[in-house]
Amino acid sequence: MRWKLLRRRLSVSAPRMIVRSRLPWPLRWALVALMLGFSAALALWAFEFGKSIAGLDERSQLELQRLRAEVVMLREAHAQARQVANTSESLLTAERATQERLAQQLRQAEAAQQALRADLGLFERLLPGTGEGLQLRGLELQALTPGELRYQVLVAQSGKATAEFKGRYEVQLSGLLDGKPWSQALADGPKPLQLRHYTRVEGRISHPPGAVIKTLQLKVLDAQGVTRAVQQTRPLS
Repeated sequence: MRWKLLRRRLSVSAPRMIVRSRLPWPLRWALVALMLGFSAALALWAFEFGKSIAGLDERSQLELQRLRAEVVMLREAHAQARQVANTSESLLTAERATQERLAQQLRQAEAAQQALRADLGLFERLLPGTGEGLQLRGLELQALTPGELRYQVLVAQSGKATAEFKGRYEVQLSGLLDGKPWSQALADGPKPLQLRHYTRVEGRISHPPGAVIKTLQLKVLDAQGVTRAVQQTRPLS
């Protein structure tokens, strides 16, 4: 009988035994309170950490907005500066163009004044004619460069009810070349001449640089080739 009981206890079919350690209920409540406190502390820490992250992100957003506003302001200032620079450049270009135009007008005025002075000099030398007909007044010859001369003369026609004159004029240089007598006319031949009361005739004539110019003769001929007026002069010294 004892052997059967012992074998039953040692066999697999023996009933299981559970060993439980029983804690006093105050200790259990203390352990539960400790776990709840730790959980609450962990939740509070997570909440504060989340708030700090949210605050940092908000500050970052504010800083980003501020930087974007500064970029917009800088772009506007740059655009205004470029506009001012373009305006200044346009004003400078316009001022330069105005100065060039004024300088050109001044040169033209000086040239016109010089021409008027030349005309005045010719008119001052114009004396009343002693009779009717075509007359040459104030023939001048001026050396410009070696081998080139400038001539000018006033051609006037006096008389009542003067008809229009149509003809031509010839220019001829006379002098010495290589110690021998020499003469030369205009390279392109006689030039047309047309006037009613008066006109100024001027031009240039070339010659060999080694030629010694003694006189220049200007002769006016009518349409039939008849000589109407002749005048000679020497180069101005």
